[in-house]
Amino acid sequence: MTRMHNPAHPGEVLRDYLPEGLAVTEAARRLGVTRQALSALLNGRAGVSAEMALRLEAGLGTSAEMWIGMQTAFDLWKARQRPKPKVASLAA
Repeated sequence: MTRMHNPAHPGEVLRDYLPEGLAVTEAARRLGVTRQALSALLNGRAGVSAEMALRLEAGLGTSAEMWIGMQTAFDLWKARQRPKPKVASLAA
């Protein structure tokens, strides 16, 4: 079982969408990306770009918006784990 975050990194979710037994190399070839790019996404070292979201939409029959939304939720969660920056109010 993969260690899940709250929310999960899109790469963790993507693992569940890939057909069982499909090698990363073959999945990357079918998506038209390098093995390294897909591996980085699956292992949480890279995020889902708009281009990758469109490739996943076409290859898996999902929506690009789902992948982008997942990435945004994960990025916000990660940002909220860091110390809050000192910001002055912009309100008048």
